[in-house]
Amino acid sequence: MKSYLILIGKTDKSWLKKGIEEYLTRISKYISFEIILLEDVKNKAKMPELTVKNKEGEIILKKIQPNDVMILLDEKGEKLSSKDFAKFIQRQMNSSVRNIYFVIGGAYGFSQKVYERGNYMISLSKMTFSHQIARLIFAEQFYRTLTIINNEQYHHE
Repeated sequence: MKSYLILIGKTDKSWLKKGIEEYLTRISKYISFEIILLEDVKNKAKMPELTVKNKEGEIILKKIQPNDVMILLDEKGEKLSSKDFAKFIQRQMNSSVRNIYFVIGGAYGFSQKVYERGNYMISLSKMTFSHQIARLIFAEQFYRTLTIINNEQYHHE
């Protein structure tokens, strides 16, 4: 299984980039993992929120094939513990899924078409994070999940 994280726009802060890169290095020891960075919508400051979400949605959906699994990281998604997330990922690995895409939307979230296409929706927390911070949190949680699956000592209860 190959795994991807789709992001809209660059990560602005160097300390976030360093943290994400650290976890990407750790994740790559377990699984094929790649970040797909999609460009921000041009002139979005002058557009209505719905227009921005729809344009971002079109860009996201171009990356996803019919047989790919798409997991939306969204504040309205299912709230899982780290162990439950590990069980979820293990089930995906045990199935015939070839590509799994995790998607963090832009500042306004996802378009209706993206919600309709998503196979699953998972929340990182009951709290709301900026989409920039969510990137680092997800990278750490995905690494944590892989250590749980491999019975390693990173996660403590």
